[in-house]
Amino acid sequence: MKLSHFEFELPEELLAVYPAEHRDESRLMVLDRKTQTIEHKQFKDVINYFDEGDVLMLNNTKVFPARMFGNKEKTGARIEVFLLRELNAENRLWDVLVDPARKIRIGNKLFFGEDDSLVAEVIDNTTSRGRTLRFLFDGSYEEFRAKLLELGQTPLPKEINREVEAIDEERYQTIFAKHEGAVAAPTAGLHFSKHLMKRLEIKGVDFAEMTLHVGLGTFSAVEVEDLSKHKMDSEQIVIPAATADKINKAKKEKRRICAVGTTVMRTVESSVSSKQELNAFEGWTNKFIFPPHDFSIANAMITNFHPPKSTLMMQSAAFAGYDFLMDAYKEAIKEGYKFSTYGDAMLII
Repeated sequence: MKLSHFEFELPEELLAVYPAEHRDESRLMVLDRKTQTIEHKQFKDVINYFDEGDVLMLNNTKVFPARMFGNKEKTGARIEVFLLRELNAENRLWDVLVDPARKIRIGNKLFFGEDDSLVAEVIDNTTSRGRTLRFLFDGSYEEFRAKLLELGQTPLPKEINREVEAIDEERYQTIFAKHEGAVAAPTAGLHFSKHLMKRLEIKGVDFAEMTLHVGLGTFSAVEVEDLSKHKMDSEQIVIPAATADKINKAKKEKRRICAVGTTVMRTVESSVSSKQELNAFEGWTNKFIFPPHDFSIANAMITNFHPPKSTLMMQSAAFAGYDFLMDAYKEAIKEGYKFSTYGDAMLII
């Protein structure tokens, strides 16, 4: 398929700037692939589509406050630094993006905090905006990480065009977040409230947790018309053995197995055995899923409404069927569904 197949006109007012007041009260569009029908619900109605023994696969990554603002030595210019990944804990080396990048060269120093309590030196250029920073900090590693948490902000994506507010610290994190390492939230999971999780548990629905530390590559623009030539950035994944066993058992019993989000779908599709079973795995994936694709594990999926030409939309189309998804997006725009990170949800069964 071509990039241009995923172009559509998204009215600006349909980009969600704030989440729904209550997590599980965002809207839910249900797509039934067998009957090719669409229903309009509230997210908490998702419970009606699952029975005892069914499995919801969750991404338990935790977002860390990756966006920091510093000042360049001598000029005092304000520089945004986005922490991507830690390269070396001992030497405090980090892979980052800087903005504006043209001002930041090897050897420059950046000062953070009102009292300049944290300093970083630029030691390498990696891409046009990418740099390697060495943080200079007197104190233990634990104190250094605490300082990063103190100075960092919730890394809201650029399309949420506003300043970070107190609400974001809680709402840009799933309630089942455990393992810190993501620079963006696995957004489908944001719709689950404690109350809804409890009700699903009482009904006998199982949860299977895995980890994909979401990187910015998930949101990188696709710049090639031929989708087979697009390369995804690698992201770290962990599928514990107990999780794989639980999912394989449900598959054998022909239960409904639902991927909560595109990150979960990419994780499980990256570790499938020749017998079409899920393997436990710890490593990296750069899997890019677009139509047509044969899915091996999940037979249901929860996802948000995604921006035009995004890899997230392409994966949703691979699962729902391209024509059905495009019809659903048309309907979503007509019905005023909210798109993107803090937007509404879709259940594809």
